[in-house]
Amino acid sequence: LVMVFYGSNGKSNLVSMENKVEHQAKNQITYDVHLTSDLGMLYKVRLGFQSLENSISQLFLRQLKMQNTSTLDTFSLTINKTLPLSLNGDRWIEFPIEWPLKEALSVVTYHLTVFSRNILSERNLVHMTACIYGTHGDTGDRSLLWTLQNVQQREDYESFLVIMEAVELGELDKVVLLISSETDCKLDIKKLHLKEAVKEHPIYVFEVNEAFSLNANKPEIQREIPLSFVIKGDKLKNDIDNNLHKEQNQGRNLTEYTIKVYTGDKRGAGTDANVHVILFGNEGKSDTFQLSHSSDHPDPFERGKVDTFKIKTKKVGSLHSIEIGHDGKGFASGWFLEKVEITDASSNSVYCFNCNRSVDHYHFLGVVFFLTRISSS
Repeated sequence: LVMVFYGSNGKSNLVSMENKVEHQAKNQITYDVHLTSDLGMLYKVRLGFQSLENSISQLFLRQLKMQNTSTLDTFSLTINKTLPLSLNGDRWIEFPIEWPLKEALSVVTYHLTVFSRNILSERNLVHMTACIYGTHGDTGDRSLLWTLQNVQQREDYESFLVIMEAVELGELDKVVLLISSETDCKLDIKKLHLKEAVKEHPIYVFEVNEAFSLNANKPEIQREIPLSFVIKGDKLKNDIDNNLHKEQNQGRNLTEYTIKVYTGDKRGAGTDANVHVILFGNEGKSDTFQLSHSSDHPDPFERGKVDTFKIKTKKVGSLHSIEIGHDGKGFASGWFLEKVEITDASSNSVYCFNCNRSVDHYHFLGVVFFLTRISSS
């Protein structure tokens, strides 16, 4: 049994529970712990097994009590959990320390979604852990393959959800992956999405985009993945609201446009990049709108799918062209766009733009497509 202590001045190394006090109460073990450096005000403790390799039995932990022998400040916590949490699973639990007159951090459930190509087929022979870092410390190495949820397998990629509890990390900044295998294989990891379970946003995105060549006779591979970007769900809504407010203050007429985007049905047609569009008409052009919230699918722009978006902007008159581009984010971001249909709510006119071409990462400024036909809805 080992512990890791976090304080305002840093964190400790693994502290082994070896120095037992001789006089023990029933079902109670007392340890003397000597930290090698002054960690300042302690705010978090992680408790667990140093290794699961030789762990056969489980340990039920009822309560933890700590006392600073210098100040006599005392902290007590009811745990009522069994370690390890699963025979093959997470060997750590952690909790905030709440000292008198000091506000404690909270315990948060995090959802980590892994996007890859072939981990699911190799999971029984592969060992993979992640350590997540934020402004309030880190999670320690947490197993990613012991329990998977929301498993999805598609032609171009697969994804699965890992749920972990940790004391809140604050703003996230990096993930360190440790990967090893019992056999020779290659793991193609695309990206990681990380968020709090009770919140839709923000989503922290860590782009990996690497094929790891694993060898049973070589040490584990370590990769530090810095934060790529953050998806803030309210940003687009706020931008739209601000645009609407601006337009109304200027006395301009607004109209709603329904945009249907058809992604081609061919290998590699989909994209995870952030797509934007601009409308051009005989009375002007619209603002730039990011197409991020499809009413048809939670993950837009997948192969052979149709995604519908609604935007409000000033009237631009009869449409004659559109400009579409993306930021190139994500694994294999090239996108094959079949066509775009736009309905003007003010006139019930439907504008069709046949595209039938790839929109690649170097088209971040957009590709212009001209009107193919117009009809009434």
